[in-house]
Amino acid sequence: MTEFLLKHFVRGYPDVQNADVRSRCGNLAGVVGIVCNLLLCGFKFVAGILSGSVAISADAVNNLSDASSSIITLLGFHMAAKPADAEHPYGHGRTEYLSGLAVSVMILLIGIELVKSSVEKIISPKPIEVGYLSLAILVVSIAVKFWMSAFNKKVGKMIGSSVLEATSADSRNDVITTTVVLVAALLQKVFAWQLDGWFGLAVALFILYSGWGLVKDAIAPLLGQAPDPELVNHIVEVTRSYPGVLGIHDVIVHDYGPGRQFASLHVEMAADVDVLQSHDVIDCIERRFLQQDNLHVIIHYDPVVSDNGQTQQIREYLSQQLKTIDPNITLHDLRMVPGETHTNLIFDVVIPHGFDKMPACRLKAEIEQMAKKKNPDWCCVITVETSYT
Repeated sequence: MTEFLLKHFVRGYPDVQNADVRSRCGNLAGVVGIVCNLLLCGFKFVAGILSGSVAISADAVNNLSDASSSIITLLGFHMAAKPADAEHPYGHGRTEYLSGLAVSVMILLIGIELVKSSVEKIISPKPIEVGYLSLAILVVSIAVKFWMSAFNKKVGKMIGSSVLEATSADSRNDVITTTVVLVAALLQKVFAWQLDGWFGLAVALFILYSGWGLVKDAIAPLLGQAPDPELVNHIVEVTRSYPGVLGIHDVIVHDYGPGRQFASLHVEMAADVDVLQSHDVIDCIERRFLQQDNLHVIIHYDPVVSDNGQTQQIREYLSQQLKTIDPNITLHDLRMVPGETHTNLIFDVVIPHGFDKMPACRLKAEIEQMAKKKNPDWCCVITVETSYT
């Protein structure tokens, strides 16, 4: 069914790397969500009124909030597809993240209202009449929501949309909550147990828990979360595959929305190689990322004296010594500045995020001692950096 909808209603499918096709996939997911949730909401409201069940009515309201969420998602994809302009030179891609945040906040508000109505039902319980029609509606709802979860998950992964993946999780949660409501209805019908308010409260609390998780997921990219490790590894591996690249450091990724990512990094290349030749290699790397990954990459050229045997030996020695402190510590931009009484070793040391074995001042002192064991005339001028990639 998912493939049928994508093939017949998304022009250009399956070229989802194309920004227009990606936007059409998101629009389709939004329309499907609106139609399915409005139908389910209508049927459940009828079932809730006929049975007098607050749990079923609560589930209907949840579907109504899901329909509203799909409308916001649809608007988010539409606005995110707007091209860059003078006020927004990096495009409007983060609108998609904002729509995800709006959806998450709506879920929280709905959950709060459902808590109130469920508590009132617990305080003043009333018997409900659950007919076979109401039970059938709930069973159909579970089946539809299960399909919607799979549909949004597939489309979300296909186009790399965190909003649709969150919508998929929300639909999966709806399967669980509707199943809970169905169990409450069956218990009422078979044993006359008036647990409707309690089950409604359980549904509401689950919605609140899910909504809070979605809020945190929506806020993360807006605050500037760490880049995907797979993307960082891909950038490093591709860059290293080019001839003349000796080292890579200071990889930074900026996210301006799905398909609108920018990266910068420093590439070390031999200083004795013609500058124009090195510049040509860097240009080739940048074009490769833009054409094949739709990733805007800016590379800073770091010339390295590679024909100086002593510098290379010092680099290798210090690198090995640093690994005795932490295998993830690296160094780069090593330079030797000889003087009359001593030689300055100037370099940067990169520690991993969360490194807590010692403060930076002690780390510098440890490295200084390691260097002086090799040569007492060496003095280290160290800049300590933290890597978040």
